[in-house]
Amino acid sequence: MDIGVHTPPLYGESLEDALEYLNDIGVDAIEPGVGGFPGDTHLPRDEYLDDEDAQAELHDLLAEHDMRISALATHNNPIHPDDETAEEADTELREAIELADQLDVGTVTCFSGLPAGGPNDEYPNWITAPWPTEHAEALEYQWEDVAIPYWQELEAFADDHDVDLAIEMHPNMLVHEPAGMLELRQATGERVGANFDPSHLYWQGIDVPEAIRLLGEHDAIHHFHAKDTKVYESQARYKGVLDTTPYTDEADRSWLFRSVGYGHGEGHWKDIVSALRLVEYDGALSIEHEDSLTSSREGLEKAVELLQRAVFRTTPGDAYWAE
Repeated sequence: MDIGVHTPPLYGESLEDALEYLNDIGVDAIEPGVGGFPGDTHLPRDEYLDDEDAQAELHDLLAEHDMRISALATHNNPIHPDDETAEEADTELREAIELADQLDVGTVTCFSGLPAGGPNDEYPNWITAPWPTEHAEALEYQWEDVAIPYWQELEAFADDHDVDLAIEMHPNMLVHEPAGMLELRQATGERVGANFDPSHLYWQGIDVPEAIRLLGEHDAIHHFHAKDTKVYESQARYKGVLDTTPYTDEADRSWLFRSVGYGHGEGHWKDIVSALRLVEYDGALSIEHEDSLTSSREGLEKAVELLQRAVFRTTPGDAYWAE
């Protein structure tokens, strides 16, 4: 297990400077954006795809700073009802898979996307209840007519390139919790799994270590985001957690994304690491900094400091006490 960083918080500096900084604070891996909402500031797809010289230079730069790429990130909506929007997102995702193959990176992180509620709708529709009954019908349309056919095809494309698709379970996306993640995986294939981000599960009331064990039993964790969330009961008691208050209006929100350790304590993060060890996850814990109460560098450094005490660096020894 090692510590990684999703690099958008460092987009104000060059990739080389970011790598030098991250190496200095004890980071082992990066998860650069190559399209979609993360952008591609540190790794523009069009500059690296099919360019062996550029790829060789990138490998040299990573080696110089003792760094690896844990995954390429392109979070967008490839099943958007607007054809142009969906096509752009699909192109980003397919090219990310191709680039991951060429760079010997085994994983692309992404979203499941969210369709409309019917074939004639113009906007994505996040269904959160099965009643009135047209909502259940809309949900069936989203899964059976749109999402499953799309992800079946993309899973085969990813398999051809020996790349895993790590879907972040995210509200306002069709797959936003572990049961939906397993449903999509069962309908598609083993290349489809989770980019397990606990921050979106906390405010839904999901037990994160138990969710890790559930998905791990199905070998369905392909990547992990280290990101915390704090629920503020003074707001949640009367507002609930389906909160549309702007993220920048922190004092009035029911919950906020927080740096690792500021939503849940160190003991909880050690439970997370232990749960990951139990399901034999041995990849990166990629820190995603989206804490608006602190700066990017301070948030990253505090997260790294805590995770360094939590992660296991060695493989288990023999259980001599059990013999």
